[in-house]
Parts: sequence; C-alpha cells; structure tokens
Amino acid sequence: MAVKEEIFYEGGPHIGDLIIGILAGFFIITIPVAVGAIVRALWLRYSITSRRITVTGGWLGRQRIDIVYAEILKVVIVPRGIGSWGDMVLTLKDGSRLEMRAVPNFRKVYEFVESKLTLKAQTSSGALGAV
Repeated sequence: MAVKEEIFYEGGPHIGDLIIGILAGFFIITIPVAVGAIVRALWLRYSITSRRITVTGGWLGRQRIDIVYAEILKVVIVPRGIGSWGDMVLTLKDGSRLEMRAVPNFRKVYEFVESKLTLKAQTSSGALGAV
C-alpha cells in the first residue's frame, strides 16, 4: 500500500511582494521590480507536500521543478516584508540552487521542510547569518 502524499502548502507568493513591487514601480528605475512581482503573482505557484517540493513558474507558468527532500543538501531562509514572508534557497546535492521567492508563512514552511531533511542537511541549514 502506497503512502498518501499530504499537502502542507499550495499556492502562490505572498501578496505583500506584489504590493511592494507595484509601489516601487512608481519610480522609473524600479519598474523591473514591479514587473517581476506581477509575473510572480500571476504564474508562480508552490506545492510543498510530505514527499516533495514542486515549483511551477516561468513565463505563463510553463516550467515545473520537482525536488524530493533527499536531494536537498541545505536550506537558507531570508526574511522579507518585516518578517511576513521570506525567501528560501534550496541547495541540492548536484550543486544547483532553487530560489523560492516571497514564500508566505516561510518560518512554518521552513520548519516543515527541515523536518523532512537528513540530519546532515538539517545541521547545515538555517536562517541567513545563523550559526
């Protein structure tokens, strides 16, 4: 009998990322920040389950990346928006990195992801600047 995959979080980036991006767009030099926030809000989706992390994004949401927890070597989190949301960077065993931007409830998501990692990956993970 197969183990059922339970969804911990499924959805897009935090709405605050879009709001700040649009507000920053009022200045000519920060228009790319606003465009990036709008594209993330429209097409970026995260699915974090008991078995894997799936990120769907890219132009029109046509790219999909699936990562199983055994592939993760390290997770680093960076708070944003006065701690309401944050970025997570997953370093994989092959040396590549997956950046998850504007993750809502990122501390709870980090705790969940960390609980699924190997002991070695747990000890090397943490908040930016943490010992």
